[in-house]
Amino acid sequence: MPISVFGKDGCWSAARIRTDRAFSYGKPNSTLPDNAIASITGCFMARRFRLICLTMFAGALFAGSADVLSGPLQDSNSLTPIVEASPTLAPFQHIRFCLRYPSDCKTNPTENERIDLNAETSELLKRVNHSVNISINPTPKSYGPNLGDGWTIAPEMGDCNDYAVTKRHELLESGLPSKALRLSVVKTASGVGHLVLVVVTTKGAIVMDDLTEMIRPWQSTDYHWLKIQSATDSKFWHEIKRPAVRPSVSQADRRVRLAADR
Repeated sequence: MPISVFGKDGCWSAARIRTDRAFSYGKPNSTLPDNAIASITGCFMARRFRLICLTMFAGALFAGSADVLSGPLQDSNSLTPIVEASPTLAPFQHIRFCLRYPSDCKTNPTENERIDLNAETSELLKRVNHSVNISINPTPKSYGPNLGDGWTIAPEMGDCNDYAVTKRHELLESGLPSKALRLSVVKTASGVGHLVLVVVTTKGAIVMDDLTEMIRPWQSTDYHWLKIQSATDSKFWHEIKRPAVRPSVSQADRRVRLAADR
């Protein structure tokens, strides 16, 4: 029977690792013990669908026939910013991550808080999102007392946290500003904790996610947004203010109103 575990890093899980991971990931030699338990990996349960997503979008990414960024960013909600609410505790594993990788937790006050989403940066984002998604073997992790057990940059095997921090690291190395690259804790529609990377651009905040090749506006996801790195200091975090939802008016409602006005 699956065991549900709550983790300090903002990820939840209710999954047992199967010995035959080739079914999900196409790697016949990749196995784990029968009773290894997925303890703090909110993203692992959705992993079975990622290979399908990779197959669907890989051609579009490299054949040049479709622009993964251009379609979603035409959404009228894409320019709605993520609004920080009150300060909140940073994920415990992020505190440990900053001790291990201090250069990835520095913020330059003179940096821009947004990047210009032109053809060059769009290609960079797509390339990094795709390369990291296929380079890390998705594996549940148990977070022990050693710093080496925490969030890791570019591991051979890792969970959603490792994907997110690796993407952020590679984009920092490419020269993008730290203020525009913000980790965020979300909850999926099924209630599973997850970590993604939000890139704040001149066309709105977009999401780099290990569960899909699609880079989407943050409001186009079906996630419940919990907290995000501060734009002024990447070691601090804020709760996310829930966006106001405008009530929709159906065609039937419009007809009733028109009839009443006559």
